[in-house]
Amino acid sequence: MDALDREMAARPLPGTALTALGHWWDERPRTPSDPNTRPHDRHAVGYTPNHWDGITPWPCHLAPPSEAGDAEVNRAQVTSAVADALRREAFTEALVATYVWGKGKSGTPGGSGPATLRKILTAEDIDASLSAAVTALADRGPKAAYAVLHRKIPGWGPSFSTKFLYFAGRAQPLAGGPDPQPRPQPLILDRVLSLRLRSFAVEAGRASGIDPDGSAAAWAWSGWGWSPHRYGVYLSFMQAASRQLAATDSWPSDAAPDLLEYALFRRA
Repeated sequence: MDALDREMAARPLPGTALTALGHWWDERPRTPSDPNTRPHDRHAVGYTPNHWDGITPWPCHLAPPSEAGDAEVNRAQVTSAVADALRREAFTEALVATYVWGKGKSGTPGGSGPATLRKILTAEDIDASLSAAVTALADRGPKAAYAVLHRKIPGWGPSFSTKFLYFAGRAQPLAGGPDPQPRPQPLILDRVLSLRLRSFAVEAGRASGIDPDGSAAAWAWSGWGWSPHRYGVYLSFMQAASRQLAATDSWPSDAAPDLLEYALFRRA
């Protein structure tokens, strides 16, 4: 796997992906008053507040759980909610904000959304684990923070723990904590992103002859329980791919890797 990982780092995005991402950027919605250089900030998720009734602590940046009907929350708003929570060391409140955004309307009152979140919030030493992860993120970077949370909290896998780390990374300077840069930016890694990485790995393996049948790529990027090492490989790839895109005329030269993460999630 190391050889394939090195090959992906050396030539991260194939030509077809570069073209597709350039088209996605050119065709993004925008208005004259909004240059939309960070469209992912407005990446909104719909949720039904009263489905989450009884979840505590509830972030004030979200609609009250007693509210009927549907609401939306976007990445910028979740960042503000997490920054506010981290200032008060309200770590589980920050988790709730990121979980609701991540789950959206796919959870029902008795189903995988609120019911699972209630179990997560009762996990032993959850505050200590979240605090340790935020500290590791500031002091040692996202791979170390991911390792702190890896398989630590039952029911809270990488798809959601990386959302917590992503928003914590964005929020740390706003919350008065140390700026984690120039370390890699923590990024969301879920099933959608892992499948995109798998397709890039398959192409790199075939082109180089390292993994002609794609079996190594399929093994590395399958499942849900990605190791801290695999998360580090993902972050390195996304950094390299962002630099590759920034060197073209079809991508903003100052874009952070989370713009690429959003574009790949949107299946650009």
